[in-house]
Amino acid sequence: MENVIIIGSGCAGLTAAIYCARANLKPLVVEGKLPGGQITTTSDVENFPGFPEGINGFDLTWKMRQQAEKFGTRFQGAHIKDVEVTSKGIKRLILTEQCEPMQTRALIIATGASPRMLGIPGEKEMFGGKGVSTCATCDGAFFHEKTVAVLGGGDSAAEEAHFLTRFAKKVYLVHRRDQLRASKIMAERVLANKKIEPVWNANATAILPNAEGHVKALIVKDTLSQQLRELAVDGVFYAIGHHPNTEPFGNVVPRDENGYFVTLTDSQVLTKTPGVFVAGDCADNNYRQAITASGMGCQAAIEAERWLV
Repeated sequence: MENVIIIGSGCAGLTAAIYCARANLKPLVVEGKLPGGQITTTSDVENFPGFPEGINGFDLTWKMRQQAEKFGTRFQGAHIKDVEVTSKGIKRLILTEQCEPMQTRALIIATGASPRMLGIPGEKEMFGGKGVSTCATCDGAFFHEKTVAVLGGGDSAAEEAHFLTRFAKKVYLVHRRDQLRASKIMAERVLANKKIEPVWNANATAILPNAEGHVKALIVKDTLSQQLRELAVDGVFYAIGHHPNTEPFGNVVPRDENGYFVTLTDSQVLTKTPGVFVAGDCADNNYRQAITASGMGCQAAIEAERWLV
């Protein structure tokens, strides 16, 4: 029987582990499918406090892991298939690997969210440091005076495109329809920006590399004429949404229409199930930043400690 199990090893899960370990709860972290979380796919992180020169995403979470281990955190390389809560409030975890079920008194779910992708040629090969990104806030500064494309037509895409004009000299906004789905104020702001050129009725079909394997062009297909067009760009930003990694936990924690965990109205991390806490992008459909995920991990750990007393 564990005191607390933390599911997920990104910024939220590792921060929760540090706090739980320092509270002598001897936490166990189930790492999940992507040890270190989504931030490990980012080449350089320049907006996490304490690293004025920036830090590689993998290195950041590796340092967090080392810090958690220093205080006694244990790690299990597996991911969760299902969670059950017994009549006595014990949380029973079923793992997909050949591992025995685990039991814990308190459970922190920090499984993050995955960006929606298109599965087009070049996407996977150039994702993370080679020009394909899912976070303008994270990577926009690397495209100073360059040309980029943003895929999407909702508020997120409009916000990303507008943000990128701080750095890029030109931003293509590629949308499959002939008008944005974004709110009126965001759409007006984007269309009024001279650095942004909408590419209407277009679907991205391929991303082409240069000799060094970095993005050199985006191929789009007109949905009306079926003609192909090549856009010379240095970066491609996906803004077609995220899907939270919450599927195995629907019977334990309620989820909203987009799949994000629903917390109690007066808390970011408390759920309706006693002893179950959430943290990070699996419960945050607003900020989705490493630092906010870490903050939620801290809150979840403190709440778990209080609940266990």
